[in-house]
Amino acid sequence: MKDLMGMMKKAQEFQQRAQEMQDEAASHLVEGVAGGGMVSVTMSAKGDLRGIKIDPGLLKPEDAEIVEDLIVAAHADARRKGEEFLAEKMSEITSGLPIPPGMKFPF
Repeated sequence: MKDLMGMMKKAQEFQQRAQEMQDEAASHLVEGVAGGGMVSVTMSAKGDLRGIKIDPGLLKPEDAEIVEDLIVAAHADARRKGEEFLAEKMSEITSGLPIPPGMKFPF
């Protein structure tokens, strides 16, 4: 019975720490860049797009397709950085818990 209580306590601690991580991820901003910094996107570590910056030199009608591709690339870069941040935080809060390696959580 004592083991069950210990597991319940650890589960509650994990739940609280996971919620704290979610809150931190919502406010932690990452920036992705493309085209040597000509396009950048800022987003939360949870993936919410917060802003886009485009070098004015790219804003020519004939360069529209290039700008579109750079925005997609910058977004992918920011998303990767956000996922790295979340993986690092999850590693911190799950250390010591008997969780199978590679198990993903719904955040």
